[in-house]
Amino acid sequence: MFLRRFAGPLLAKMKETTGIAGLDVVPNAREVLISLYTKTMKEIEAVPPDEGYRKAVESFTKHRLKVCEEEEDWEQIEKRIGCGQVEELIEEAQDELKLIAKMIEWDPWGVPDDYECEVIENDAPVPKHVPLHKPPPLPEDFYKTLESLQSTSTRPPPVASKKADEPLTTNS
Repeated sequence: MFLRRFAGPLLAKMKETTGIAGLDVVPNAREVLISLYTKTMKEIEAVPPDEGYRKAVESFTKHRLKVCEEEEDWEQIEKRIGCGQVEELIEEAQDELKLIAKMIEWDPWGVPDDYECEVIENDAPVPKHVPLHKPPPLPEDFYKTLESLQSTSTRPPPVASKKADEPLTTNS
């Protein structure tokens, strides 16, 4: 009992390598992830609350933060999140923080309702040498958020219109 309680953290499994070139092991990955996910939740508050981007980021970040807070072991975190190794999750969370800053700078939700955008369709087949990756399934919370977005959207859906000899345009 004594050994398990006090020496348990010292006897925890240590990852020797990620097996990915250029990606070093992060010994305190759980703490780093909790910090990054907490920062993400604060940063995303600058995005308007009714925007889909914010709702999606909040959904998967809350899920991942919850998993990191509930699990002590990096293997269990990787298994429950199901999106790669903890070191990859750290890189992904850092990238999301950079993207949030860019999205705030770009302000894509500030587009007027009467703005017309030309849509160019490309039906070219994907070359055989380009792999078609299938990402792992997203958490259930993501789909619930997406459903609520689609059912309670304040904006009308974009309407595609095409006149003779004109490119396809979308009003959003």
